[in-house]
Order: sequence, then structure tokens, then C-alpha cells
Amino acid sequence: MIVMTIVAILAAIAVPHYQRNLIQARESVLRENLYQMRKAIDGFFADQGRYPESLEELVEKRYLRGIPKDPFTGSAETWYTIPPEVLDLGAGDPGAVYDVRSGSNLAGLNGIPYRDW
Repeated sequence: MIVMTIVAILAAIAVPHYQRNLIQARESVLRENLYQMRKAIDGFFADQGRYPESLEELVEKRYLRGIPKDPFTGSAETWYTIPPEVLDLGAGDPGAVYDVRSGSNLAGLNGIPYRDW
């Protein structure tokens, strides 16, 4: 009985730390995914003089190997794209993807919603 009590106490201490570490790992993946996609969008703009029409265009033109999954929604389809504000880029279309955000409604450990990262 004493052994089971000790195991239960240790589990009660370990489980919250484990869950927090899982969230921190997902947050790290989200930060890296956002960084890589934003870097690809900037590279596309530098090369093409406009922003991409979609995240798929970044893959088609080989700025990304593939659209990563959002670690909190588990899908590559839930990314929220932000169009550029009206810019004077000359005669061309400015494109449709200026920035990308997570489609998750959850908030991070820092209290800021993932969709605002």
C-alpha cells in the first residue's frame, strides 16, 4: 500500500511537468514553422516582386518543400493567411499572402493566443 501511495505521489508530480513539456515542444515547432514560412514569403517577394497568392504557390515554386502542419490543429489546412495592405508595387498584383498565423484558438504558455504569434 505504501509503495502504491509513493508511486501515485510521484505520478501526480511528474504528469503536469510532462504535459507542460509537450506544450513547450509544440510551441517550439510552431515558432519554427512560422519562421520558415515567413522566410519563404519574404524570399518569394524578393524574387518575384509580389507576394504569393497562396501557401501552395510557395510549394509549387519550391520556396517550401511542403506546407507544414500546425502543431496545435494537426492540419496543414488551418493556417490563417493575412493579405498585404494596399501597396504601391507598380502595375502588378500585390499577391494574397503577406503573413501567416496559426489557426488555433488556444493561448500559449505566455498567455498570447497562437493566432497572434
